[in-house]
Amino acid sequence: MNNIKTEKIKTDLLIIGAGAAGCFAAYEVKRLNPDLDVLIIEKAHIDRSGCLAAGVNAINAYITPGNTPETFVEYVKKDSMGLIREDLVYTIAKELNFATELLEKWGLPIPKDENGQPFVRGRGSIIVQGERIKPIIAQAAKASKAKILNRTVVTNLITNENRISGAFAFGVRDGKFYIINAKAVLVATGGASGIYKPNNEGNARHKIWYSPFNTGAGYAIGIRAGAEMTTFEMRYVSMRIKDLMAPTGAVAQGVKAQQVNATGERYLEERYLNLGGRSMPTSLRLWATLQENIEGRGPCFLDTTHLSKEQAERLQAYYLHMTPGLTLYWGARGTKPNIDPPEITGTEPYLVGGHAQAGYWISTNRMTTIENLYAAGDVAGGAPKKYLSGAGVEGLIAARDIVSKIKNISESQIYEKDIKDEIKRVFGYLQKEGKDQIQPDELELRMQKVMDDYAGGISNNYILNEQKLIKARKLMRQLKDEALNLYAPNLHELMKCHEVIDRIDVARVLIEHLLYRKETRWPVYQTRADYPERDDKNWLKFVNSVYDITANEIKIVEREYKPLDKKLMETVK
Repeated sequence: MNNIKTEKIKTDLLIIGAGAAGCFAAYEVKRLNPDLDVLIIEKAHIDRSGCLAAGVNAINAYITPGNTPETFVEYVKKDSMGLIREDLVYTIAKELNFATELLEKWGLPIPKDENGQPFVRGRGSIIVQGERIKPIIAQAAKASKAKILNRTVVTNLITNENRISGAFAFGVRDGKFYIINAKAVLVATGGASGIYKPNNEGNARHKIWYSPFNTGAGYAIGIRAGAEMTTFEMRYVSMRIKDLMAPTGAVAQGVKAQQVNATGERYLEERYLNLGGRSMPTSLRLWATLQENIEGRGPCFLDTTHLSKEQAERLQAYYLHMTPGLTLYWGARGTKPNIDPPEITGTEPYLVGGHAQAGYWISTNRMTTIENLYAAGDVAGGAPKKYLSGAGVEGLIAARDIVSKIKNISESQIYEKDIKDEIKRVFGYLQKEGKDQIQPDELELRMQKVMDDYAGGISNNYILNEQKLIKARKLMRQLKDEALNLYAPNLHELMKCHEVIDRIDVARVLIEHLLYRKETRWPVYQTRADYPERDDKNWLKFVNSVYDITANEIKIVEREYKPLDKKLMETVK
C-alpha cells in the first residue's frame, strides 16, 4: 500500500453527492457566505449523475392551488398510513414552491397557462420540460464557486467522539486516496437500488426504476459511523410500466388513465373502494394490482384506449423528457398508446427516503445523531413524498443551519492510524491473490438472491415472515464475511467491490427493521404474512437502529410518533 498516492484536503463543508439536495445546499451556503469553503464529492459526474440523469417531466411535490403546507402534511400522512415525521414534512412543504421557483430561475422550462400558472398534473404535481434538469442544477452549484471532485468514491466517514471530522475517498480514475478534514459534512447521496433481484435479468438487469448507480453508500457510511437510522422497513416498491420500468404518472395523472385488469374492469373502483378507491394510498394501489394478478385477473394495464390520435402523440412526446425508451417501444411496435395500452407491474424493492422514509434520523435542521453530520434528500429519513423539490428544500434547510454554526465549529483531528487502516481496507481488494477470490458481480447476485428469496422480493410477491427473515439475517452475515475475499483487477472493479459491501451493510440493517415491526403497516412495501393487520395501538412508532461496528451488532431503538407541533407551524417561515 506504500505506492498509493494520498491527498489531504481541508474544507468548511463537505457535501457527499451532487444530486438535488447536494447542489441546492452548495448554492445556499455560498449565497449566504461566499467566503466559506465548500467541496462537493460525486461518484460520477455532476452534470449527469444520480436519479435525475435522464430528466423528469414533472415536479411531484408542489403546493398546488387550493392546498397548503398543512394539507400537504395530511396528504403525506394518509398516504403513509398515519406514520411520518410531521415536523420534517411540514418544513419541506413550506418551501416546495420556492425551490421550484429557484429551478425556474436557473433555467428549467415550466409551461404556464394563459394566467401565468403552471399546468397542474395531479394533486401535488406540475408539468415541466425537464430533460436537462440535472445539468441545470449542476450549473447552479458550479456558479456558486463550490469546489467539485468528480468520479470520486467516498468510502467512510471520519468521526471523533460522536463528532464528524470528515471523510475518506478514492478517485475512480486516478486511484488517489483523499483524506478530507471538514467542519461539517452533508450526506446527499440518494437511496439504494440493487439490494434485491431486479425485474429484468441478464443484460437487462440494470433496466430498473431507480438509478442503478445509487448503491446505498450514503446509508452505509452512516451505518458504519454509528448514526441512528429510521424506518428502513418501509421499503419502496413502485408501480411502473412493465419491462421498461417507465413512470406511470404521465399516464395515470396526465391523461387520466384508469387501472384495468385483463377483462377491462376498473378494479380499484369495482373491488377496492373500501381501501379508498381512486384516492387510496400509493402502496394499496399497487397491492390491489398484485391481488388481481394473484387471483387470475391479470395482467393489468393503464387504460389509454380512450385517447384521440393527437392525445396519444402528445403522450409519446411527453415521455421524451424522462423515459424515451417507452416512446421508442411504441414506435418499434408500430403502435400508439391509444392502441397498445401499457401493462403495469411492481418493481423490486428499493430504499428511498424521498418516496418512502428510510434514512438517517434527523432533527428539523437536518442534523443526524452525529454532531455536525447532516443528511438531506433520499438519504434522509422520516419525510416521504419529498421527491426532487423536497430534496432541494432539505439541502437549503441544512445549508442555513451549517452557515449559522460553522464559525463556532473547531477543526477535528484525524489520526494517522485511522488513515492507514482505511487505506488498507479500501485498496486491499486490488489485485489480491488467493484461491477464494470473489468478483463483486458474483457476490452482488448472491446477495440479491438471498434478499429476493427470504426478505420479501418480487419473486415472493413481496411477502415477509419471521423464519425467512431470520434465515436472511444468517445468510447476509455470511456474505459480509465472504466479502473479505472480494477481488478487483482495476479501479472500476474496486469501486464495485465497495458498492456491494455498502449494499450488504444496508441490507443487514433492513432485515433487522423488517423483523422488528410485527404488523403490516404498508402493504407490498412491508407485508408480514405472520402479522397481517395494521396495529396502531402497539406500532404507531418509529423503528430505528444503531450499528455497533466493534461488536458487529445492530441495536433497535424505538422512537415515539409525535403529531405536528402547532408552535412549529407558527415559527417556521
